[in-house]
Amino acid sequence: MTSSSANKLGFNIRQTGAAGLLAIAWLTLPAILGFTLLASLGNVSSWLTGLGPAGPLIFACLFAATSGCGVLPTYAQAVLAGWAFGAGIGLVASLAGFVGGALLGWAIASAVSGDRIVHLIDRHPHGKIIRRSIVERGFWQTGGLVALLRLPPNSPFALTNLVMAAARVPLLTYLAGTAVGMLPRTAIVVLMSAAAAAHGEDLQAFVTEGPGIWMLIGGIVVLLAALALLSAIGKRAVAKFT
Repeated sequence: MTSSSANKLGFNIRQTGAAGLLAIAWLTLPAILGFTLLASLGNVSSWLTGLGPAGPLIFACLFAATSGCGVLPTYAQAVLAGWAFGAGIGLVASLAGFVGGALLGWAIASAVSGDRIVHLIDRHPHGKIIRRSIVERGFWQTGGLVALLRLPPNSPFALTNLVMAAARVPLLTYLAGTAVGMLPRTAIVVLMSAAAAAHGEDLQAFVTEGPGIWMLIGGIVVLLAALALLSAIGKRAVAKFT
Protein backbone atom coordinates (compact mmCIF):
# COMPACT_ATOMS: atom_id res chain seq x y z
CA MET A 1 0.00 0.00 0.00
CA THR A 2 1.46 3.36 -0.98
CA SER A 3 1.52 6.36 1.34
CA SER A 4 -0.97 8.22 -0.87
CA SER A 5 -3.52 5.40 -0.82
CA ALA A 6 -2.95 4.95 2.91
CA ASN A 7 -3.69 8.64 3.49
CA LYS A 8 -7.02 8.23 1.71
CA LEU A 9 -7.93 5.65 4.35
CA GLY A 10 -6.96 8.01 7.14
CA PHE A 11 -3.46 6.80 8.06
CA ASN A 12 0.09 7.11 6.79
CA ILE A 13 2.90 4.64 6.29
CA ARG A 14 4.49 5.52 9.64
CA GLN A 15 1.44 4.23 11.47
CA THR A 16 1.92 0.77 10.00
CA GLY A 17 4.93 0.30 12.27
CA ALA A 18 7.04 -2.82 11.73
CA ALA A 19 4.77 -3.94 8.89
CA GLY A 20 5.74 -0.83 6.93
CA LEU A 21 9.44 -1.53 7.42
CA LEU A 22 8.91 -5.14 6.38
CA ALA A 23 7.10 -3.96 3.24
CA ILE A 24 10.07 -1.78 2.28
CA ALA A 25 12.49 -4.66 2.88
CA TRP A 26 10.42 -7.16 0.94
CA LEU A 27 10.07 -4.77 -1.96
CA THR A 28 13.79 -4.03 -2.28
CA LEU A 29 15.73 -7.11 -1.11
CA PRO A 30 14.51 -9.58 -3.78
CA ALA A 31 15.31 -7.07 -6.52
CA ILE A 32 18.83 -6.48 -5.18
CA LEU A 33 19.81 -9.99 -4.12
CA GLY A 34 18.14 -11.56 -7.15
CA PHE A 35 20.99 -10.25 -9.32
CA THR A 36 23.47 -12.06 -7.07
CA LEU A 37 21.68 -15.37 -7.63
CA LEU A 38 21.34 -14.78 -11.38
CA ALA A 39 25.08 -14.12 -11.61
CA SER A 40 25.82 -17.39 -9.78
CA LEU A 41 23.25 -19.67 -11.38
CA GLY A 42 25.84 -21.81 -13.11
CA ASN A 43 27.72 -22.62 -9.90
CA VAL A 44 24.55 -23.12 -7.87
CA SER A 45 23.10 -25.41 -10.55
CA SER A 46 26.24 -27.56 -10.53
CA TRP A 47 26.11 -27.78 -6.75
CA LEU A 48 22.46 -28.86 -6.77
CA THR A 49 22.92 -31.52 -9.44
CA GLY A 50 25.90 -32.83 -7.48
CA LEU A 51 23.64 -33.57 -4.53
CA GLY A 52 21.99 -36.43 -6.40
CA PRO A 53 18.41 -37.46 -5.51
CA ALA A 54 18.38 -35.08 -2.55
CA GLY A 55 18.97 -32.07 -4.80
CA PRO A 56 15.31 -31.26 -5.64
CA LEU A 57 14.23 -31.58 -2.01
CA ILE A 58 17.03 -29.33 -0.79
CA PHE A 59 16.23 -26.86 -3.56
CA ALA A 60 12.53 -26.77 -2.61
CA CYS A 61 13.41 -26.10 1.03
CA LEU A 62 15.82 -23.32 0.07
CA PHE A 63 13.25 -21.88 -2.35
CA ALA A 64 10.63 -21.81 0.41
CA ALA A 65 13.00 -20.28 2.96
CA THR A 66 14.46 -17.55 0.73
CA SER A 67 11.19 -16.55 -0.95
CA GLY A 68 9.20 -16.73 2.27
CA CYS A 69 11.72 -14.53 4.06
CA GLY A 70 11.62 -12.07 1.18
CA VAL A 71 15.27 -12.51 0.27
CA LEU A 72 15.22 -13.92 -3.28
CA PRO A 73 12.71 -13.58 -6.14
CA THR A 74 10.76 -16.58 -7.39
CA TYR A 75 11.64 -15.96 -11.06
CA ALA A 76 15.38 -16.57 -10.62
CA GLN A 77 14.75 -19.73 -8.61
CA ALA A 78 12.35 -21.08 -11.24
CA VAL A 79 15.09 -20.57 -13.86
CA LEU A 80 17.48 -22.47 -11.61
CA ALA A 81 15.00 -25.35 -11.13
CA GLY A 82 14.48 -25.88 -14.86
CA TRP A 83 18.17 -25.66 -15.62
CA ALA A 84 19.29 -28.03 -12.85
CA PHE A 85 16.50 -30.62 -12.78
CA GLY A 86 14.64 -30.43 -16.08
CA ALA A 87 11.00 -29.65 -16.76
CA GLY A 88 9.13 -32.26 -14.68
CA ILE A 89 11.14 -32.37 -11.46
CA GLY A 90 11.97 -28.68 -11.75
CA LEU A 91 8.32 -27.70 -11.89
CA VAL A 92 7.33 -29.91 -8.94
CA ALA A 93 10.24 -28.59 -6.86
CA SER A 94 9.33 -25.00 -7.76
CA LEU A 95 5.66 -25.58 -6.89
CA ALA A 96 6.63 -26.95 -3.48
CA GLY A 97 9.05 -24.06 -3.04
CA PHE A 98 6.70 -21.19 -3.69
CA VAL A 99 3.78 -22.73 -1.79
CA GLY A 100 6.10 -23.30 1.17
CA GLY A 101 7.42 -19.77 0.74
CA ALA A 102 3.89 -18.39 0.72
CA LEU A 103 3.13 -20.21 3.97
CA LEU A 104 6.34 -18.98 5.61
CA GLY A 105 5.75 -15.45 4.35
CA TRP A 106 2.22 -15.56 5.74
CA ALA A 107 3.50 -16.60 9.17
CA ILE A 108 6.15 -13.87 9.25
CA ALA A 109 3.81 -11.17 7.96
CA SER A 110 1.04 -12.14 10.38
CA ALA A 111 3.43 -12.04 13.34
CA VAL A 112 4.87 -8.67 12.33
CA SER A 113 1.66 -6.91 11.29
CA GLY A 114 -0.61 -8.36 13.97
CA ASP A 115 -3.97 -6.60 13.90
CA ARG A 116 -2.47 -3.17 13.31
CA ILE A 117 -3.15 -2.96 9.55
CA VAL A 118 -6.68 -4.34 9.83
CA HIS A 119 -7.49 -1.87 12.61
CA LEU A 120 -6.06 1.03 10.61
CA ILE A 121 -8.12 0.07 7.55
CA ASP A 122 -11.30 -0.75 9.44
CA ARG A 123 -11.08 2.55 11.33
CA HIS A 124 -12.12 4.21 8.09
CA PRO A 125 -15.72 3.23 7.17
CA HIS A 126 -15.04 2.91 3.44
CA GLY A 127 -11.79 1.06 4.08
CA LYS A 128 -13.60 -1.52 6.18
CA ILE A 129 -16.25 -2.03 3.48
CA ILE A 130 -13.64 -2.43 0.73
CA ARG A 131 -11.48 -4.85 2.73
CA ARG A 132 -14.41 -7.06 3.64
CA SER A 133 -15.83 -6.99 0.13
CA ILE A 134 -12.54 -8.44 -1.14
CA VAL A 135 -11.42 -10.67 1.74
CA GLU A 136 -14.78 -12.08 2.84
CA ARG A 137 -16.26 -13.03 -0.55
CA GLY A 138 -15.91 -16.77 0.05
CA PHE A 139 -13.33 -19.38 -0.92
CA TRP A 140 -13.79 -19.32 -4.69
CA GLN A 141 -14.17 -15.60 -5.24
CA THR A 142 -11.46 -14.47 -2.84
CA GLY A 143 -9.19 -17.30 -4.04
CA GLY A 144 -9.77 -16.18 -7.62
CA LEU A 145 -8.75 -12.63 -6.75
CA VAL A 146 -5.57 -13.90 -5.05
CA ALA A 147 -4.79 -16.01 -8.11
CA LEU A 148 -5.32 -13.04 -10.39
CA LEU A 149 -2.92 -10.92 -8.34
CA ARG A 150 -0.34 -13.73 -8.42
CA LEU A 151 -0.62 -14.36 -12.15
CA PRO A 152 1.52 -11.50 -13.58
CA PRO A 153 5.24 -12.34 -13.78
CA ASN A 154 6.03 -8.90 -12.35
CA SER A 155 3.85 -9.38 -9.26
CA PRO A 156 6.13 -9.05 -6.17
CA PHE A 157 5.88 -12.34 -4.31
CA ALA A 158 7.02 -11.31 -0.82
CA LEU A 159 5.13 -8.02 -0.78
CA THR A 160 1.93 -9.76 -1.88
CA ASN A 161 2.40 -12.23 0.99
CA LEU A 162 2.51 -9.30 3.39
CA VAL A 163 -0.57 -7.60 1.95
CA MET A 164 -2.64 -10.78 1.96
CA ALA A 165 -1.66 -11.67 5.53
CA ALA A 166 -2.14 -8.13 6.86
CA ALA A 167 -5.59 -7.93 5.25
CA ARG A 168 -6.50 -11.27 6.86
CA VAL A 169 -7.24 -13.28 3.73
CA PRO A 170 -8.10 -16.82 5.00
CA LEU A 171 -5.00 -19.02 4.95
CA LEU A 172 -6.34 -21.91 2.85
CA THR A 173 -7.89 -19.48 0.36
CA TYR A 174 -4.61 -17.61 0.17
CA LEU A 175 -2.53 -20.75 -0.41
CA ALA A 176 -4.91 -22.15 -3.03
CA GLY A 177 -5.04 -18.84 -4.89
CA THR A 178 -1.25 -18.59 -4.74
CA ALA A 179 -0.77 -22.08 -6.17
CA VAL A 180 -3.23 -21.53 -9.02
CA GLY A 181 -2.03 -18.04 -9.85
CA MET A 182 1.70 -18.72 -9.80
CA LEU A 183 1.64 -22.10 -11.54
CA PRO A 184 1.31 -20.81 -15.15
CA ARG A 185 4.11 -18.24 -14.97
CA THR A 186 6.39 -20.63 -13.07
CA ALA A 187 5.72 -23.42 -15.55
CA ILE A 188 6.64 -21.17 -18.47
CA VAL A 189 9.95 -20.16 -16.91
CA VAL A 190 10.86 -23.70 -15.81
CA LEU A 191 10.01 -25.21 -19.21
CA MET A 192 11.94 -22.55 -21.10
CA SER A 193 14.94 -22.94 -18.81
CA ALA A 194 14.87 -26.74 -19.12
CA ALA A 195 14.63 -26.50 -22.91
CA ALA A 196 17.53 -24.07 -23.05
CA ALA A 197 19.66 -26.39 -20.91
CA ALA A 198 18.73 -29.41 -23.05
CA HIS A 199 19.83 -27.59 -26.21
CA GLY A 200 23.12 -26.54 -24.68
CA GLU A 201 22.34 -22.84 -24.68
CA ASP A 202 24.38 -20.41 -22.61
CA LEU A 203 22.85 -19.91 -19.17
CA GLN A 204 23.77 -16.25 -18.83
CA ALA A 205 22.36 -15.48 -22.28
CA PHE A 206 19.09 -17.16 -21.34
CA VAL A 207 18.93 -15.20 -18.08
CA THR A 208 19.59 -11.94 -19.90
CA GLU A 209 16.95 -12.56 -22.56
CA GLY A 210 14.44 -14.00 -20.08
CA PRO A 211 11.01 -15.23 -21.18
CA GLY A 212 10.67 -12.37 -23.65
CA ILE A 213 9.09 -8.95 -23.90
CA TRP A 214 5.62 -10.30 -24.68
CA MET A 215 5.43 -12.16 -21.40
CA LEU A 216 6.38 -8.95 -19.58
CA ILE A 217 3.76 -6.94 -21.47
CA GLY A 218 1.17 -9.63 -20.80
CA GLY A 219 2.06 -9.53 -17.11
CA ILE A 220 1.54 -5.77 -16.98
CA VAL A 221 -1.85 -6.11 -18.69
CA VAL A 222 -2.97 -8.81 -16.25
CA LEU A 223 -1.76 -6.79 -13.27
CA LEU A 224 -3.66 -3.71 -14.43
CA ALA A 225 -6.76 -5.84 -15.00
CA ALA A 226 -6.48 -7.26 -11.47
CA LEU A 227 -6.14 -3.80 -9.94
CA ALA A 228 -9.08 -2.53 -11.99
CA LEU A 229 -11.21 -5.46 -10.82
CA LEU A 230 -10.32 -4.85 -7.17
CA SER A 231 -11.13 -1.17 -7.58
CA ALA A 232 -14.49 -2.00 -9.16
CA ILE A 233 -15.36 -4.42 -6.35
CA GLY A 234 -14.47 -1.80 -3.76
CA LYS A 235 -16.48 0.95 -5.43
CA ARG A 236 -19.50 -1.31 -5.84
CA ALA A 237 -19.35 -2.31 -2.18
CA VAL A 238 -19.14 1.31 -1.02
CA ALA A 239 -22.01 2.35 -3.32
CA LYS A 240 -24.17 -0.52 -2.08
CA PHE A 241 -23.49 0.33 1.56
CA THR A 242 -24.10 4.06 1.18
